Amino acid sequence: MAAGPIIRTEQLERRFGNVEALKGIDMEVEAGSVRGLLGPNGAGKTTSVRILTTLLLPSGGRAEVDGLDVVKEAEELRYRIGLAGQSAAVDENLTGLENLEMVGRLYGLSKAEARTRSGEILERFALSDAADRQAKTYSGGMRRRLDVASSLVGRPDILFLDEPTTGLDPRSRVDVWAFVRELQADGTTILLTTQYLEEADQLADRITVVDVGKIIAEGTSDQLKDQIGGEMLELTVEDAAQTWAAAEALQGIGTGAPNVDVDDGRIRVPVGNEGAEALRDSSRRLDEQKIKLSGFAVHRPTLDDVFMALTGHAAEDGSEPEPADKPGRRRRKEKA
Repeated sequence: MAAGPIIRTEQLERRFGNVEALKGIDMEVEAGSVRGLLGPNGAGKTTSVRILTTLLLPSGGRAEVDGLDVVKEAEELRYRIGLAGQSAAVDENLTGLENLEMVGRLYGLSKAEARTRSGEILERFALSDAADRQAKTYSGGMRRRLDVASSLVGRPDILFLDEPTTGLDPRSRVDVWAFVRELQADGTTILLTTQYLEEADQLADRITVVDVGKIIAEGTSDQLKDQIGGEMLELTVEDAAQTWAAAEALQGIGTGAPNVDVDDGRIRVPVGNEGAEALRDSSRRLDEQKIKLSGFAVHRPTLDDVFMALTGHAAEDGSEPEPADKPGRRRRKEKA
């Protein structure tokens, strides 16, 4: 395993015709950590993962994973990494066990090792009872779990999870979270893209926020939340028609910045670490305007708040351009 950052990109670029999906990404991920890669629709998350897993060639810049260049040493790198992409990549005509055994053999495991390892993984993902059923009989959630399971058969040191819990029910989602934590405890490095902000909050040691192909922020969850002013005061007025009048009355409160936000009838104001004082001041100002409240709360910013402050967008699943590379580069398994 390489010393220093185990994943490194330098001015990484990718263009699809006239569309610039990545505009110079510089990122370093330490070995044994979980890195969350987050951004709004079309930000460049999936494009980054495709390049780092050798499925897509960069248009400029360079990237290394475990000390190997993702272009020049792609063949060797594919044996060291695991990938669970956004869409299930299982053979529907094979059973769950056969799917995992096939992946194990492609990783170089003996037939006996592949069967043993596949059985362990199926049990971990609660798929043992369906091991001998064809994958086409699986529900959508089961197929997603099988796809994530297949990325782990070769015991990779570095695992890329692109929207790993999309389509899973809440119970399965929590199970995947638990497994991610176990993998990290065993020393696995994980790069995780997700549309679930709670997921990044729960799992990631550090979070990289991307928007329109650029990194716009990076840090721990708490550091990112602190960037938008610590605590947040949230108010709802009794008469919705008075919402904007209330927002006007609250300008400059708390941190003093003119950044009162109105969203779906709720007024949100960054108040630093002075939530109680800001609440008293807000109540006084609104009383003077004869505006009554139907609800109020003081809370720390969520990652939703961070996204809105940094990008002006909600965090959601990206619909990035599809690669136009040769078919032989579409899946690591086919080349291994």
